[in-house]
Amino acid sequence: MPATAAIAGLGITEMGKIYGRSAVDFAAEAVALALDDAGLEKSDLDGLLVNANQRFDNIGPRLQMSLGLEDLTFVNVMNSFGSTAGMMLEYASYAVSNGRATAVACLFADAPLQEKVSSSAAYAGNRLKGAVGMAGLRTAHGLFGANPSYALGARRHMHEFGTTQDQLGAIAVGQRKWALMNPRAQMKKPMTLEDYHASRWIVEPFHLFDCGLVSNGSVCVIVTSAERARDLRQPPVYLRGFGQVAPGDNQFHDRNPLLDTGAKRSGEQALCQAGVDLADIDFLELYDCYTYTVLCTIEDYGFCAKGEGGPFVEDGKLGPGGSLPTNTGGGQLSAFYMWGFTPVSEAVIQIRGDGGERQVAKNDFALVSGNGGVLNYHSTTIMSKHAA
Repeated sequence: MPATAAIAGLGITEMGKIYGRSAVDFAAEAVALALDDAGLEKSDLDGLLVNANQRFDNIGPRLQMSLGLEDLTFVNVMNSFGSTAGMMLEYASYAVSNGRATAVACLFADAPLQEKVSSSAAYAGNRLKGAVGMAGLRTAHGLFGANPSYALGARRHMHEFGTTQDQLGAIAVGQRKWALMNPRAQMKKPMTLEDYHASRWIVEPFHLFDCGLVSNGSVCVIVTSAERARDLRQPPVYLRGFGQVAPGDNQFHDRNPLLDTGAKRSGEQALCQAGVDLADIDFLELYDCYTYTVLCTIEDYGFCAKGEGGPFVEDGKLGPGGSLPTNTGGGQLSAFYMWGFTPVSEAVIQIRGDGGERQVAKNDFALVSGNGGVLNYHSTTIMSKHAA
C-alpha cells in the first residue's frame, strides 16, 4: 500500500550539557530548525503533537502560545513514555491523510541537567513520588527508578539463557563506534570492551555504559502528506507502517516477566501495513535505554530466536561494518537521550542519505522502535525512501 504521509522536516538542537535553557526554549528552536529544513513557514503548521515530559518544564498545550502558533486544527499532548514518538507519527499520519491537518510538528524537549549537578541527580527528585501504601513496598526494598527493574530483567535473561556481560558490552561498544562518527553525539571518547567492564556499577549486571544518557535538548519532525512532501526541500521519508502494543503489567509470573516486549506483535503489525518482510529491513533504530533493551527487542522482532540474542550480537554485527547496522548515530547509550525521538531522528538522517561518515550502504527500509515504562509499551514504525 503506498504511503500517504511522510516526514518532511527534521530539527535537532545542540544536545547534552547545555545549561541555562528551558525545555520550552529548546522546543522553539527545534520547531524553527525543522521548518527551515522542510522549507516551510510557521504559518504552514496547523498541527502540533507534544511528547509530554511532566517532571520538568510545563511542556503542554500552552506550548502553542509559547511557539506563536495560531489556528491549529490538530493539537494534543501525548505520553506513553518512550514509545510515544512512534504513536505520534502514526496519529500525525492519520491527520494529514484524512484532511485534519496539512503539516504537523511532532516534538520532544527536555532540560533536566543543571550545572554542577550530577546526571544521576537529575532524575532523583522524582524517584519517591507516589510511593505510598502498597506502592511503597518496592521503594522500601530499594526498587525505585528504571535501573533496578531493567537490571532484574537482564539478570533473568542471563539466568534463563546464559547471556553474558561481554554480550551486553558488545552492544555498548558497537554503539560507541557509531557515535564517534556522529557530530551531535555526547560521547566522544572511544570505548573498548575492557573500558566497558571498567566502568562503575550502576545496578548489577549494569555498568555505567549499559545505561542511557541524560540530555538537554529537543527534536522535532514535521509530518505532511506524501504528495506534498515530494515538493518540499528535503527528500521525503515515507511512513510506511505502524504498530502499537502495550503489554501492561508484565510483572506477574505467568507473563514471562521482563523477558518479553511488545516488539513481536507491533512489529508484525507495522511490517504487514508496510507490505515488507523482516528480511527487507536494512537497518534498525531501536530504543536503547539499556543494552538489555536492545537485546530483547532484537529477539522479539524475530532477528534471532528468544534467548539467542547474546550470541547473535557478540560478533559486532550491530556496529559499523556489521551485517545488521543498529543505532547508527550512537543511540541513547552514546549519542543523546530524547526518548523515542533519538531513534526517529537517526532513521530520518539515514534514509535521506545524510549520515556522512556513518551512512549505511543500503537505506531502503528502516525499522524504528519505541519502548516505554519497563517494557510495558511498544511502538514500531517502518520508514522508507520509497513511497510504495
